[in-house]
Amino acid sequence: MTTTSRADQVAARRVELLEAAHRVVLERGLANTRVADVAKATDVSGGLIHYHFATKDVLLTEMMRTAAAADIKRAQQIAAGRGSAVERLDKVLRHYMPAPGDDQSWLLWIDAWGAGLRDPALAAISEELDAAWVDVLESVVRDGQASGEFRCDDPEAVAVRLAALLDGLGVRYTLSRSMSRKQLLHHARVAATLELGLPPDALAHAARRA
Repeated sequence: MTTTSRADQVAARRVELLEAAHRVVLERGLANTRVADVAKATDVSGGLIHYHFATKDVLLTEMMRTAAAADIKRAQQIAAGRGSAVERLDKVLRHYMPAPGDDQSWLLWIDAWGAGLRDPALAAISEELDAAWVDVLESVVRDGQASGEFRCDDPEAVAVRLAALLDGLGVRYTLSRSMSRKQLLHHARVAATLELGLPPDALAHAARRA
């Protein structure tokens, strides 16, 4: 019991530190986050943080990996949920796109994409997240192909193109707000309907039914 309790305490402390690192990075950015900032946010010593995470890079990499896992888990749940393939695809698109206001997950990943140009560990996590999103989209496209809802010859290629488009739209929306979220979703839906041989308003109708 003592060993289990100790292990639980260690795990809980790691989660607390990762959550604090997440908050600090959103405030200061990856490049400007220091172990001292995370220590201050949790009111612990830097030594305690280094006990759980050998270096700042290890801490931030684990934080990013945890954030990526949470994002993908939710997307997978939506993709495998109830409803037709059309309905589930539209739910995935809406989940993928930035939420109104300052979407914290998008701020985090835009920062990570930039930092990944010089940090192989962050680049690897970004690549894993991108690949996982393609897999989520591909799973829904294959379901729709099997049910006859979608018409396409290469679900993987469709998923790659849609993911790239969604990334571009999301970055533009987050950084410049040159379009409304309604316009953002419209562009995503138009691209998906063209790729999958759907009627023009199929995804919008699916959203109203959800």
